[in-house]
Amino acid sequence: MNASLNASAPHHLPAFITSPGGTDVLAVAAATLLILAVLAVGLLFLRLHTLPERIAHKGHKLQFEIVAVLGLLSLFTHVHLFWVIGLMLALIDLPDFGGTLGRMARALERIAGSRPGDEAAETPEAPSVVTSPEEPPPPTRALPRIVPASTGS
Repeated sequence: MNASLNASAPHHLPAFITSPGGTDVLAVAAATLLILAVLAVGLLFLRLHTLPERIAHKGHKLQFEIVAVLGLLSLFTHVHLFWVIGLMLALIDLPDFGGTLGRMARALERIAGSRPGDEAAETPEAPSVVTSPEEPPPPTRALPRIVPASTGS
């Protein structure tokens, strides 16, 4: 078989035209470019999609897990409102009520005279001493009485 050109073809052909049985360089380059473009767009999409989670993680936010769950919901359901809510939660600082409420509880325990973690103060038990109906009940510990300061007039 003769690999010569057709008689009606011009003598100078562009570089992207291949000879019969040769590798089509233009198709290989286009396929490679297409695969790289799809991978780049997918990577950009995933990086943008995890933006709220990365912001919340970097800022050590209390609501980090909520933001992460909203990001996953947005990814799998394609409801972009979840992503927007997650982004807003990642940008907002929620106050730490746990520390304040814990300090308040410890202060109230100190005022009541019980020790932290004292289970006897949390669950009252029946008296172990059986008393007769004539005997008065055993004395209980009284709380300190607060007397208001008198005004000088």
